[in-house]
Parts: sequence; C-alpha cells; structure tokens
Amino acid sequence: MRLIAENIEGRRGGEAVFFDIGFTLGEGDGLVVTGPNGAGKSTLLRVLAGLLPLAAGRMALEEGGEDFPSVASACHYLGPENAMKTALTVSENLGFWQAFFGRPHLSILEALEMVELETIGHLPFGYLSTGQRRRVSIAKLLVSHRPVWLLDEPTSGLDKRSETQFSELMRTHLLGGGMIVAATHLPLGLEGVQQLRMGGR
Repeated sequence: MRLIAENIEGRRGGEAVFFDIGFTLGEGDGLVVTGPNGAGKSTLLRVLAGLLPLAAGRMALEEGGEDFPSVASACHYLGPENAMKTALTVSENLGFWQAFFGRPHLSILEALEMVELETIGHLPFGYLSTGQRRRVSIAKLLVSHRPVWLLDEPTSGLDKRSETQFSELMRTHLLGGGMIVAATHLPLGLEGVQQLRMGGR
C-alpha cells in the first residue's frame, strides 16, 4: 500500500494556502510536517482526510483494495478539537466512533488501557481534564483499524508521560505497516521518518 501526493494544492477562503506539495509514503512510513502558523499544515491534513477539497494535483492510495478505495477512506484524522460529545460518557463516545468507522480493532476497554484511562469509561467526556480528553481522542485511533493516521498537533495538552506513551503507540502503528502524517511544532519522538517543511505566505 502506498499513499501518493503529487503537486497538490489546498485553498482556504478561495486563496491558495499551499501548492506544489508532493510526497510518497509506503507501509511503515511517517511524514512530520513543520512550519510556521499559517503555512498550511492543518489544511494539508484536512485535504488528505477529505474534509476540504483538493484544489489541484493528485492524491491516491495504491493497493488499498476494496477496503480502502480512496485516501480519505484509509485515514483516521485527529484534529485540534477532540470530536467528542461532552454529555456522553467516554465509552459511549468511543463506541459511536467504532461503529461509525467500522473495522473494529481494539475493544473500548483495551483502547482505554493503552492510554491508561481504563477506570473512567463511565464518566461524561465533559468531566475530563484537557489531557484526559486528548488521551481519549488518541484511544479513538485504536478502536477501529485505518492504516493512515493524520495527526494535527497530536500532543497538545499532554504531559511528558503521555507524550512518551503516545510516541510508543505511533511507533507500534508504523511497525505494523501503518502510515502517519503529523503536523506539529513539537518533537514526536519518531525516528527515521520523512520531513516536510512548509513555508508561510
């Protein structure tokens, strides 16, 4: 399986935010995207996720088969917002996303154990601290299988212990043949990954 981007362009409000971006990722490959605010890092991830239209260029997922016929269908997207309902419990939120994405991977309890939150599944999401909310959102990546993780400032709100824990989860995903595209201002603890520096306008 390969994720290919060729001369892609993203727009926001009718204005080009980035253009002529290209990269190729194979199984086990990661890409860390850096650059100043406004350079288009978040827009790039949203275009890959299918949340914004591709303005120009080509994106393709080769050998995704029937399970993953497009780039968007193969992606988990973790954005700055956690995409959880505050009134629902942690387990209810994760259950919703597992049903929505399909292809169950870890159980809800197993995913919460991976982020050391196995005792709070019964609590409303709105009761949680900033760091706990982010860790639940990371658990969302684990309850369903999708080979490409798109991560926008994924360590925002995490303490050092949780950052280290998430680095290990990312390495495990890559070792299992997954792919990661991460936009970040901070080191993610990943070695041997590609780098893409996006410039401001």
